Amino acid sequence: MILRRIVLLLLLLNLAAAAWWLWPWHAPTPIAVTQAGVPTLHLLHEALPRAASRMSSSPAVLAASAPAQCVSIGPFITQAEMHQAFAALAGLVPRIQYRVAESAVSRGWWVYLTAPTREQALAMARTLAAKGVRDDYVITAGDQQNSISLGLFQDPANAWRRVARLRALGFAAQQRQRVEQVPQYYIEFQQPETPGFTWQSHVAHADILQSRARACE
Repeated sequence: MILRRIVLLLLLLNLAAAAWWLWPWHAPTPIAVTQAGVPTLHLLHEALPRAASRMSSSPAVLAASAPAQCVSIGPFITQAEMHQAFAALAGLVPRIQYRVAESAVSRGWWVYLTAPTREQALAMARTLAAKGVRDDYVITAGDQQNSISLGLFQDPANAWRRVARLRALGFAAQQRQRVEQVPQYYIEFQQPETPGFTWQSHVAHADILQSRARACE
């Protein structure tokens, strides 16, 4: 009789334990407690996506750096003028260099006569003097040997008038432009990021120089 009661009690306890585990319990809903003036706390994994989104859309991250700009100024007539401007800009710009270029420069218009020999050239010079032509010179050496120089004119109109007068006197005068290759100096530098920088305020006689902007190599 006692054994039967013990078995029945154990059976009831097992049924109560099974009912406890099978009952549909719900986890309690967390209640957010906030206080005025205190910011709400967020877990790290909740804050990271928003921060990453702000960083990916930031213009500073996406913007590509602008290419450097360089300037070429010149020509400087003398090497001393170029060195003076170079020294004035060297401490103000990130990069600087100079270059030398050959340029054809007119030296005026030359009026002259030619003769086959030196004796004929001297005879022609005496004939010119007899007809009142002055400022003549017999060239005795060089590429223009046995020529008679009759003047060098900066204005081509004056040269043509001289030729016309000589031809009227019966001389086969000629004229041509004399061109000489001379060096010209240029400075090339990278524009600094200094606000309001102007190279003209640091270079003497900047008003007669030419400037050209270009991409840096």
